[in-house]
Amino acid sequence: MIRIAIVVGSTRPHRRTAVTADWVAEVAARHPAVTAGEAAFEVVDLAGYGLPVLDEPAPALFGEYRHPHTNRWAETVASFDGFVFVTPEYNHSAPAALKNAIDFLFAEWNNKAAGFVSHGVHGGVRAVEHLRQVMTEVQVANVRTQVALSAFTDFEITDPAQPGVITPGPHQEPTLVELLDEVIAWSGALRTLRHQVAAA
Repeated sequence: MIRIAIVVGSTRPHRRTAVTADWVAEVAARHPAVTAGEAAFEVVDLAGYGLPVLDEPAPALFGEYRHPHTNRWAETVASFDGFVFVTPEYNHSAPAALKNAIDFLFAEWNNKAAGFVSHGVHGGVRAVEHLRQVMTEVQVANVRTQVALSAFTDFEITDPAQPGVITPGPHQEPTLVELLDEVIAWSGALRTLRHQVAAA
């Protein structure tokens, strides 16, 4: 079975990102590959890992993790074949907590697939543009399809300090399903590659 993490890419209290990840999980649960038992999705919330600002003495490339929090995070990431990163846009980029979590590891990311669901005033598209470059460097293949949710039209927000209610436009769920199709297909193909590399 192909295992894909839905990564909550913000650790801020009252995150709209968590609401968005729940929507992604609800749509994913109805995906034909999931109902057929061929794929499984799981929400992975960065806030639950308590990662400090990167504190490993050796670069992640060497895989010499010293700290329990790093090893716990590494075990989680290693257990998945692909990822759907759910991210807001902070100051024209991705949240520092998400970039930090990526930087903690290297081999655990390699030869896997990722898709992006973003949200923000401008749909979070600039955050994803940065994330695509970062993920490429850790050898994660990025699928083309992206869901970009507008704070103005895809959420009902009465208090900016609260997450509000997600109300995706009619085109958003079909786009998300297309993204999930791609992540599942690529994750399966790259799992075969990982097994070939490990056997070599």
